[in-house]
Amino acid sequence: MTTHNDDVDWDRWPIADYLAENYREVHPADAAVMAHHSAFYRRLAPDGLARGVEFGAGPNLYPLILASAVCRRVDAVDAGSGNVGYLRRQICHRPEASWLPFHALARRLDPAVPGTLPRALARVDVVHADVRDLPAGGYDLASMHFVAEGATEDRDEFTAFCRLFVRCVAPGGYLVAAFMENMPTYRIGPASRWPGCPVDTGIVRRVFTPLTSELAVTRIDADPTLPDYGDTGMVLLTARTAPPARPR
Repeated sequence: MTTHNDDVDWDRWPIADYLAENYREVHPADAAVMAHHSAFYRRLAPDGLARGVEFGAGPNLYPLILASAVCRRVDAVDAGSGNVGYLRRQICHRPEASWLPFHALARRLDPAVPGTLPRALARVDVVHADVRDLPAGGYDLASMHFVAEGATEDRDEFTAFCRLFVRCVAPGGYLVAAFMENMPTYRIGPASRWPGCPVDTGIVRRVFTPLTSELAVTRIDADPTLPDYGDTGMVLLTARTAPPARPR
């Protein structure tokens, strides 16, 4: 049977195992994604966007840190109660020391990132909600990391999530994303099983081409320092949403 998003209890996402396996140090893949995104953000005016969104934030802080260079406020939207609780603890209390090297790298890549980790995270509002309920055109920028292809095993549902990602940004706004390449259904920790929808650069380009302008899609190889989930690397994307229609 094909697993869809609504078949999964996202409140059970194994945060401790996920962080231990992926984010207790800056892996080369993290550094590559951060460099890719920062190059895009440096083309924008520091603090030039009123509001951005992290579309399905999870417990990963580095996309929020990067977006703080250009967004005066960032909504970290997630449906899982555990992820929401973790994010709120990081923002409202002292963030875990393991995120400090991510902030230091973000600052080296883009000096517009606020000078301390708490200051960068102070721009974030944590929103406990389903990303499918986000209003159309509500944001100037949307960022998404390993969400659409990790929420379902169904290609049509993957495409629907990507369309919702684009839809939540105002015309002429900005999109930044990373996808696991060819990610199958996978395990985190000793037992938990999670959906995966294998995608590659061609699939990502076909989905986003009719929805965006200035689309750029690239990839990086699999990182041997990360767990072998069965993926073959990462697909990275930047784009803009279609500009407003000109009056006739």
